[in-house]
Amino acid sequence: MAGTNAIRGSRVGAAPMRWTERGEPAPRRRVSYWCANGHETRPAFAMEAQQPPIWDCPRCGMPGGQDPENPPDPPGNEPYKSHLAYVKERRSDADGAEILAEALTRLRQVRGEI
Repeated sequence: MAGTNAIRGSRVGAAPMRWTERGEPAPRRRVSYWCANGHETRPAFAMEAQQPPIWDCPRCGMPGGQDPENPPDPPGNEPYKSHLAYVKERRSDADGAEILAEALTRLRQVRGEI
C-alpha cells in the first residue's frame, strides 16, 4: 500500500485528547455578575487571577457588577457629532471669523487680487 496516508484523520501537532494527558487543569473560581436587567453571569477565573469589577452580560450586552442590588448604569448613547460640531466645541465664533479672514487674505494674495 504505497499510496495510503499513514496519519489519516489526525493533524500534525494535534493536542492530546484527554485532560489526563495534558495535565491537571488550573484551579478556578466562579464569580457572579448581575446586569440592570437582572441576568446573572458566572464566568470562571483562575484562583490567582484578579477578577474585573465589570463584566458584560452575554444575554443583553449590558454591563454587570458583583452587587445584585446595585448593578452598573447602562452606557449612555452619545448622538453622532459631525466634524464641524467638534471644531465648534474647541473654537469660538470669533476665532472662526479670524481664521476665515486669514485664509481669504492668503487666497487673494495667491490669486494676485491684492
